[in-house]
Amino acid sequence: MSEVLAELRGVTRTYRKGKTSVEVLHELDMQLPAGDFVAIMGPSGSGKTTLLNLLGGLDRPTHGTVNVGGAELSSMSNNQLSHWRSSHVGFVFQFYNLLPVLTAQKNVELPLLLTDFSGKERARRAAIALDIVGLADRAKHYPRELSGGEEQRVAIARAIVSDPTLLLCDEPTGDLDRETADEILKLLQILNREHGKTIVMVTHDPQAAGFANRTLHVDKGKLESRAAA
Repeated sequence: MSEVLAELRGVTRTYRKGKTSVEVLHELDMQLPAGDFVAIMGPSGSGKTTLLNLLGGLDRPTHGTVNVGGAELSSMSNNQLSHWRSSHVGFVFQFYNLLPVLTAQKNVELPLLLTDFSGKERARRAAIALDIVGLADRAKHYPRELSGGEEQRVAIARAIVSDPTLLLCDEPTGDLDRETADEILKLLQILNREHGKTIVMVTHDPQAAGFANRTLHVDKGKLESRAAA
């Protein structure tokens, strides 16, 4: 049995909207084995992205604990969380968030600016990441010169350049056509199976969820597990 990489215990997340409290997650429990590839599905507003943000240390639970890789995120300061994220988590979003004035190479290097690596080492690591996603020949191109699928591959290279343990993907194929989306999903499978990345992917697309090892459905602030198709 694989070791548990992430565990949420009794997690409740409540937001304030004016004088009203909105409970998005309710006493949620979850275990994520190392090396897993999980899809999270559920209706809009069900808390999928909130769950992703809790795992990545971008949000904090109102109650309960979030432990990832032995680190208790809910007890960390903002500075501690920022340092932890830079070493342990890569994020991939629906919109690529690439800086248009930077080449693919320089966009991928961005997370490494928070490290002590030299410029030469940053460039070397970015080149490796671009090669993994199949874009070694596009390193000097700007985002405007890339297709949507290529931009998302650059975003994935940026997410893995620091060799994170956990890859969190929020609707990573939501802005892509079916053929391109499937290419990105196959790339995520390769990162999971051949490079050992643990992946949590939020998606509305059942076909995308089928690329994961299993699917978790958010329902009324809780999770229910279903085998992937």
